[in-house]
Amino acid sequence: MLDLKDRILYEDNHLIIINKVSSEIVQGDKTGDETLGEKIQKYIKKRDKKPGNVFLGVTHRLDRPTSGIVVFAKTSKALSRMNTLFRDHDLKKIYWAVLERSPEEPEGQWTDFLRRDRKKNRSFVCDSGREDAKKAVLSYRTLCRSGSETLVEVDLETGRHHQIRAQFSGRGCPIKGDLKYGAKGPNPDGSIHLHARKVRFIHPVTKEVLEVTAPAPRQDFLWQDMEASATRGPKESDD
Repeated sequence: MLDLKDRILYEDNHLIIINKVSSEIVQGDKTGDETLGEKIQKYIKKRDKKPGNVFLGVTHRLDRPTSGIVVFAKTSKALSRMNTLFRDHDLKKIYWAVLERSPEEPEGQWTDFLRRDRKKNRSFVCDSGREDAKKAVLSYRTLCRSGSETLVEVDLETGRHHQIRAQFSGRGCPIKGDLKYGAKGPNPDGSIHLHARKVRFIHPVTKEVLEVTAPAPRQDFLWQDMEASATRGPKESDD
C-alpha cells in the first residue's frame, strides 16, 4: 500500500482529498478499526508539528470495499459548505466499475427505485409505489473490455445507499468481487472493483472550479490493465 502522503490528491488550507484503498473505513464501525480520518489527523499532526488536536471533517462516505476519492474538510467553514454541496448535489461524481457481464447497451441512463434493507445492509430495486422507495438515477458508458469483464464509467446523479452496486446487479451485471450483489466469487483482498474516479465542484472557499482524478489501485493488475486500456481509447482486449 502507498504511504498516505503519496495518496494525497489535493490539499490546501481548507480541504484534503485522499485516494482511499479498499481496506479502509471512512467512519468508525463495529470493527473498531482505525478510520481513514484518524490516519489523516495523525499524519497532519506529525507533518505540521501541531501541538493540539487536528480538526478534520468527514464530508461524505465511501463503502469499505470501494477505493477512490474521499474529500475531507480541514476547517469548520469548509465542512459546512461542503455538506451543503453534497446535500444539494452541486458536485459531479464519476465512478469506474469493472463488471462481470456487459450491459445490453454500451451506454445509457437508468432510473430505478431502491429500498434499503438495513438488517442485510443491502439495497434492492423495487416498485416505485413502495413507501420506502427512493429514486435512483445514473448514467454510464463503456470504456473498454478485457475478456469477459467490462469497464464502465458511471455518472452518479443521485447518491443512494449502494446505488451503483444495486442498479448494475439488478440488470445481471454485478461488479467484480461484489458477493453481496451477485458476483461469482470474491476478490482475494476483499475489495470490489468499484472506484471513485473523479470529483468536480466549486471550491467552498476560493470559489474556483476544482477537479480531481484518482488513479486506479496500483497493486491490482486488472485495474491497471483496464486503466491503461481506457486511457488509450475504446479498444477491446481479449487477453
